[in-house]
Amino acid sequence: MSAPSISAGDTAWVLLSTALVMLMVPGLALFYGGLVRSKASLNTFMMSVAALGVVTIQWVLLGYSLSFGRGGSLIGGLGWWGLAGVGGAPNEGYAATVPHLAFAAFQAMFAAITVALISGAVVERIRFRAYLAFAVLWTTLVYDPLAHWVWGEGGWLRALGALDFAGGTVVHVSAGTSALVAALVIGRRHDLRRQPVVPHNVPFTLLGAGLLWFGWFGFNAGSALAANEVAVSALVATHVAAAAALSAWMLLDLARTGRPTAVGAATGAVVGLVAITPAAGFVSPLSAIAIGALGALASYAAIQLRARTPVDDALDVFACHGVAGIAGALLTGVFASKAVNPAGADGLLAGNPAQLGVQALAVLATILVSGALTAGILGLVGVAMPLRVPLGDEIAGVDVSEHGEEAYYGGDVGELAGRRIALSGSVLLPSNEIAAGGATAVQVPAA
Repeated sequence: MSAPSISAGDTAWVLLSTALVMLMVPGLALFYGGLVRSKASLNTFMMSVAALGVVTIQWVLLGYSLSFGRGGSLIGGLGWWGLAGVGGAPNEGYAATVPHLAFAAFQAMFAAITVALISGAVVERIRFRAYLAFAVLWTTLVYDPLAHWVWGEGGWLRALGALDFAGGTVVHVSAGTSALVAALVIGRRHDLRRQPVVPHNVPFTLLGAGLLWFGWFGFNAGSALAANEVAVSALVATHVAAAAALSAWMLLDLARTGRPTAVGAATGAVVGLVAITPAAGFVSPLSAIAIGALGALASYAAIQLRARTPVDDALDVFACHGVAGIAGALLTGVFASKAVNPAGADGLLAGNPAQLGVQALAVLATILVSGALTAGILGLVGVAMPLRVPLGDEIAGVDVSEHGEEAYYGGDVGELAGRRIALSGSVLLPSNEIAAGGATAVQVPAA
């Protein structure tokens, strides 16, 4: 039997896709950073950027081996610890025409952005050091096993035939579920519904959505792991699903409020990208339009419902990633067709209703495991250190208390009118008092 040969074209495509997925991390930082208030924008950016750092180290040390190494049906072994044995020769079980190390690098970007998605649920009040500890533990205990179940050789969901082309369950359902649990465990922001909580920079959010859309071509089409017809099909499906969801979201806004918003358009595009992720390499363009539109409808309804509850999922991570991911994974079982990808499976509409059942099982298993383990990880981190910043720091803004920096620094006392500034254990409220010739410090107990 001849040794597998490396394809220069396939390798170039996977390397480019790796870079595209990496670009999604600052794209997510812009998307999230524009949606929060200015006093927490740097912290929000840092939670995405820092994940790229700490998760990459975790991935090299043991994450890749646990996810894709030879092991049991639940978790990989440690044979590739430190990427030992992961080099220039292809691994036929994952990508037969590209260097094994290129595949490992590509998958590292998926792990990094997944935990960054969760941060949107708990912005403006979580301690940064607690978030870093959570990121490492969550990647090790939740992401790595899920990746092995669905994509790893010997994984039990892969053996059952679950379809997840680029991370609908592994990335989005797990992150969305974990975000909801994190929001419940950490609790609401103290000033929620006491004062307006509005995005501080909508152009950031639009730019971030554009970068995510651009990077998602690598995320989905790159998951073909070859420069072939499946990659082309996945790229087209990705684009038309995002376009369909964006259009549907604007129509929903028009019907409900009479005005399509920029934040809504950006959110709709991202929701469409999420919904098509598990199906991208298995469905036709017409099916992709349906998946994008239906995913938008499901997420839009989830956001309206969440707004009527006391849950403070600050950036609606569960509604946008969890719900759209669930919808996309289930709809994969409806629209998948072997005529598009012979290596996949037929879905309900192609005469195989059992595939929908397999997809539902994969979704349920992901929700149960990611939800339960997230609660446990947060409990463990909470024993070691406080999860929340003190109340005074939360009111003043976590940028200064957690990083010693501000996103927008004027340096003039006159520009501080209307702002709150933390001074040790007190909160200085200068707006009215400065105008009157003085300032009052209100003592606030630590959270």
